[in-house]
Amino acid sequence: MRYSIMINPQIAPHEVPELREVNGWDRRDADYPTLFERCNFWAGVRDEKEKLIGFGYVAGMGLQHGYMEDILIHPKYHKKGIGAELVKALLRESEKFGLEIITLTYDQKHSNFYQTCGFTPCPGGVWQKK
Repeated sequence: MRYSIMINPQIAPHEVPELREVNGWDRRDADYPTLFERCNFWAGVRDEKEKLIGFGYVAGMGLQHGYMEDILIHPKYHKKGIGAELVKALLRESEKFGLEIITLTYDQKHSNFYQTCGFTPCPGGVWQKK
């Protein structure tokens, strides 16, 4: 299977919500294209037919620290190494951008995946509107 990972590619407003939905997440249609205007950069993964099969982005103030979010791979392509390549592409771009610290939150079941990508687990907290 051929695919390509690109930084800041053109992505139609419906593509990420559809990828979110197929992964069982809320679509959040209203977030797009605003997200592309506000984040530092994003990465898209397209298959040989140019279908978006992966997505993720880094946001922050553009200083020392950034936050990685929404690492999504179409379920049909899980366990093929594409997610790790996507994360590593975002980390390389973070370095080019001048970011020295990247944080993210994830479900404990994904701990091994993110450690393999170079992240060190650490304690933290999350606030969520009720």
